[in-house]
Formats: sequence, structure tokens, C-alpha cells
Amino acid sequence: QVQLEESGGGLVQAGGSLRLSCAASGRTAGSRTMGWSRQAPGKGREFVARINWSTGIPYLADSVKGRFTVSRGNAEGTVDLQMHTLTPDDTAVYYCYLDNYSGTTYWGQGTQVTVSS
Repeated sequence: QVQLEESGGGLVQAGGSLRLSCAASGRTAGSRTMGWSRQAPGKGREFVARINWSTGIPYLADSVKGRFTVSRGNAEGTVDLQMHTLTPDDTAVYYCYLDNYSGTTYWGQGTQVTVSS
């Protein structure tokens, strides 16, 4: 089993910035990618960003390119999502996830990001 602990999030005005962090623990051997998805009220879950566990190569959804960055955190097994120029459309619950080469995906509990206009 893998446990994911998210931190960060909160309320910010439009144009502002926030950083989310996620720390993985447990059986992380064989991990492939770690990243973030989000779910806005009344909408389905949307991919935001991911980073390759081994290489650190990032990948971002088109909707956040140029505003968000995803990177490895300072501690092993952590990933940060730095969000800039936030808009109300970014309001959502953000979920950290980790998937492994066995085809299993683990999810965090989610953290709320609210952007006020």
C-alpha cells in the first residue's frame, strides 16, 4: 500500500499563487508517475500534471501550461505543484495520485483550492 499526504491549498484571489505538496510513503517501489488531478463542482476529474518518478520529467495539461509547474519536492517521494495566475476556473478539489508499473493508482484525500474573483 501507498499513502499520499497532501498539503497546501486554500483560498486565494484571482491572479494569485498557491503551492500544493504531496508526500508518498509506504510501498513506493515500482512507482511510475506521481501527479495531480482536480475536480471542480459538478464536473468530472481532470488531469492537471504529472512527473516521472525516476526521471523527473514533467508533463502538464494544456489548460495549465505556462501557469503551473510540477516538480520533485526537496524530500524523496514528494511532488510539488506550483500554481500561478490562478483564475476562478481553477477552483476545485486537487487530488494527488501515484501510479505504479503494476497498474495500480493510489489517490490522496484531496485538498480544496478556491480562487475568488
